[in-house]
Amino acid sequence: MISIRQRKGIQTTEVSEDYVAQEENVKLENKLSSSCTNRRLWTILSFTIGGTVALCTGLLTSVYLATLHENDLWFSNIKEVEREISFRTECGLYYSYYKQMLQAPTLMQGFHGLIYDNKTESMRTINLLQRMNIYQEVFLSILYRVLPIQKYIEPVYFYIYTLFGLQAIYVTALYITSWLLSGTWLSGLLAAFWYVTNRIDTTRVEFTIPLRENWALPFFAIQIAAITYFLRPNLQPLSQRLTLLAIFISTFLFSLTWQFNQFMMLMQALVLFILDSLDMLPAVKVTWLYGIQLTGLLLVCILQFFNSMILGSLLISFNLSVLIARKLQKNLKTGSFLNRLGKLLLHLFVVLCLTLFLNNIIKKILNLKSDEHIFKFLKAKFGFGATRDFDANLYLCEEAFGLLPFNTFERLSDTLLFYAYIFVLSITVIAALAVAFRNLSDSTNQQSMYKMGEYRIGLKPETAYNLIHTILFGFLALSTMRMKYLWTSHMCVFASFGLCSPEIWELLLKLIHLYNPKRICIMRYSIPILILLYLCYKFWPGMMDELSELREFYDPDTVELMNWINSKTPRKAVFAGSMQLLAGVKLCTGRTLTNHPHYEDNSLRERTKAVYQIYAKRAPEEVHALLRSFGTDYVILEDSICYERRHRRGCRLRDLLDIANGHMMDGPGKNDPDLKLAGHPRFCEEIKRNLPPYTAYFTRVFQNKTFHVYKLSRNK
Repeated sequence: MISIRQRKGIQTTEVSEDYVAQEENVKLENKLSSSCTNRRLWTILSFTIGGTVALCTGLLTSVYLATLHENDLWFSNIKEVEREISFRTECGLYYSYYKQMLQAPTLMQGFHGLIYDNKTESMRTINLLQRMNIYQEVFLSILYRVLPIQKYIEPVYFYIYTLFGLQAIYVTALYITSWLLSGTWLSGLLAAFWYVTNRIDTTRVEFTIPLRENWALPFFAIQIAAITYFLRPNLQPLSQRLTLLAIFISTFLFSLTWQFNQFMMLMQALVLFILDSLDMLPAVKVTWLYGIQLTGLLLVCILQFFNSMILGSLLISFNLSVLIARKLQKNLKTGSFLNRLGKLLLHLFVVLCLTLFLNNIIKKILNLKSDEHIFKFLKAKFGFGATRDFDANLYLCEEAFGLLPFNTFERLSDTLLFYAYIFVLSITVIAALAVAFRNLSDSTNQQSMYKMGEYRIGLKPETAYNLIHTILFGFLALSTMRMKYLWTSHMCVFASFGLCSPEIWELLLKLIHLYNPKRICIMRYSIPILILLYLCYKFWPGMMDELSELREFYDPDTVELMNWINSKTPRKAVFAGSMQLLAGVKLCTGRTLTNHPHYEDNSLRERTKAVYQIYAKRAPEEVHALLRSFGTDYVILEDSICYERRHRRGCRLRDLLDIANGHMMDGPGKNDPDLKLAGHPRFCEEIKRNLPPYTAYFTRVFQNKTFHVYKLSRNK
């Protein structure tokens, strides 16, 4: 009996212990479930707040830029001709095709007028859709004609508001990229604030609205955000497919809207090549991105009626060479450090040789010379010999194609952006070098991690991509000021990501032996908030002053010229003059041009140089013969070019023409010993004296303080 009772007691005890254990398990499961639910709710709340802030920030930036444009020109109150003149240089040329499509009786006639255009270049019929990136103007004009909005918004406002709307997308994409890299939307907010407070160096949309880069850069920012997400490990198949689709669409739209797309994507392809060679990106994903670049560019080539400049681009040759070299070289990422380094150098050599070989073969087959002026410019710019080539010197003397001015860094430092950028860049470069060395030393490593003492240094693939991206585009911006907008906008993203990144702070605090999880949390949130408060305190009053400052467009001489052309010259008259002015003539008057600012065609460059002899030391009969060979009826001379003082000696347009013609330049200063005295005075100066040799060929029909228009005689 005792034993039975004991057993029962033991059994009872065991049952009670099991019951307690089950209770504890249930409590633990409930606690975990509650914790997961709370975490999920917090994630949804954070995503909702962050997404709302992203959209609001983008929209506010767009409204801010549009208001600055309105205040600077009083755009809503000036005449239509003044609005059109405000689209300076090539901007006016692009907008003219939007206007042309709207004025066409039907869409099909509008398309036909673009494909068989004989007004942009006199005595030539060209396909504008092939030569220029104007599909965006075509698309907008179709939208405006199809949508029931004509009663509510003028065509010009539909155009400019679309571009300011793209700026909202641009800022939102920068915000999202920074958020993806750092894991907190606070980083995106800081990136957006830096973009706005550094507006002078991050965008020029408010005064060059139709410029191609203002169409293209928002799509480029979307592409970078999509690539950043795509490079994350362990993506779900559906997420990966949707991200690839986003990358393809944004790459295609970026390529379609900007003629310099191939050079930007070549830099991007170099980023992928470097990271793939150092085993810092998955090879499969890199191949996908190479393929998307090729496919997007070839599709644009088809839409541009097989534009030979695209087919002959270095990007296509480089991507094909990389893919071929990877097939030829097996086991590239195996072996000892020296073995892998040797294979890598050989791989680099093979890719370089293949690229140059393919590019030369393609250019010879296509007889391509459209981009040779760029290579002449680059050769002279980087000190590989002086040149007297007119086109190369025209680029060399333009401030936009010069080195990035030092005062740019002073402005960027004033907002603390440059200091933050250098801080983040230094840490990530150290991490990248450590990981690259580790990857080259150990072929079995797959983690992109480097152990330094007791610490492990890691670099995520998406971080590595954005690091090399910002470095290469930084070199591009330093060498060519016009390209700074690619770098400075990404600088905002990269600096804000680093300040909000737990990995960056963890690495730094471990290296200085102050590591503590709470400290990381404090640093990654407190420093960005303090910077945001500083930016608001320092720049908010100035921004409010900008918004309250009212100006008005004022260019009476150009307005008078355009009105005279419209009222006093035949509709089919052909005008010659400077590229910049003729773009305005095309937009405001619809007259036929001899030349224009879209400089990507070899025959057009030769024609422009011939027309510009009006500012050289040439005989009147020679100038007349050159102009009449292009069917010119009227020539417009500008005092601002004839007596130019803006550029230094040797860079004035008249100096470039003198050097190209073998003539000595005017004014005090040295000339090359082989330059000779010209046999004739400067045409643009001498024609104003109304001497018989000039009046026999040219009759002055209009003049004001800035412009002089001469009609060419036809009987000579």
